[in-house]
Amino acid sequence: MNKIFYIKSCNTCLRIINDLKLPEGFIFRDIKEDALTVSELNELTELAGSYQALFSRRAKLYKEMGLKDLDLSEADYKYYILDHYTFLKRPVIVIDKNIFIGNSKAVTEKAYKAIHAV
Repeated sequence: MNKIFYIKSCNTCLRIINDLKLPEGFIFRDIKEDALTVSELNELTELAGSYQALFSRRAKLYKEMGLKDLDLSEADYKYYILDHYTFLKRPVIVIDKNIFIGNSKAVTEKAYKAIHAV
């Protein structure tokens, strides 16, 4: 499966998608318009190793809800990611059985190399 989970109104996601020069056949999933399902999140978590790895602490709601002051469990991370799309760290790029999470330069460079590996 070659898939990217993103928000099409997010300039950072769009810039990364453009920079990655994704080949045809990639599935684009706007998580704002089409929310993650439990099974999709579980598949992503299996690749990522934890719900925490997929959780965005940069989301505005993270601070507004006072979550930064709490000791969140894996069940909590799962709940919040499923509850509101902003809690998924973006973009999430899945290439076969490899997952690349977030927008750091190091992550996007690794994703680019995986996409364009010969």
